[in-house]
Amino acid sequence: MNNKKIKVVFSDVGGVLLNNGWGHESRQAAARKFALNHEEMEVLHGFIFNVYEIGKITLDEYLDTVVFNHPRDFTKEDFKSFMFEQSVELPGLLQWLKDWKKSCGVRIISINNEGRELNNHRIKKFGLHDCFDAFISSCEVGMRKPDPGIFKLAMGIAQVTPEECIYFDDRLMLVQAAQKQGIRSYHHQDFLPTRSILEQIKS
Repeated sequence: MNNKKIKVVFSDVGGVLLNNGWGHESRQAAARKFALNHEEMEVLHGFIFNVYEIGKITLDEYLDTVVFNHPRDFTKEDFKSFMFEQSVELPGLLQWLKDWKKSCGVRIISINNEGRELNNHRIKKFGLHDCFDAFISSCEVGMRKPDPGIFKLAMGIAQVTPEECIYFDDRLMLVQAAQKQGIRSYHHQDFLPTRSILEQIKS
């Protein structure tokens, strides 16, 4: 790898450092815990979650559509607490990246699809400010991957060319979307291979 020009590491968050903030397994668990019709919930989630992720509606408005469209014997706060509890750190990479950042000589910036309340919660809970210099989050920029605009925006904010950055994502489709913008992109599958790539970067 020719790393002389690498100035920025872009990375996804869900599926790389943390689990997905509100993935299908969490929604299945919610349906069981709160006795919801999972099939109906998934249909409604599919209609509106993208709107939530680009910051057009609040978490409360998302839940009004997906969960609280019927009378419930639990509160919205109960359900949101459950949602937030679903976020967990994946093994290995996050703490290593925080330590590596102290001496790596490059900036680390997230490019992630996340709704605002979940995004803010995860940044605070897992100390992501100690890992990232900036957050290009879908809820803040009004675009979500694989929109090519979010990658162009990230490079514009970082003031780098495609040759001066690399990108990690756990979803191959999103890796390919970044590659179409000329960004050297890697399919993150495990801590050790990703660490090996990062360790080759020379400041």
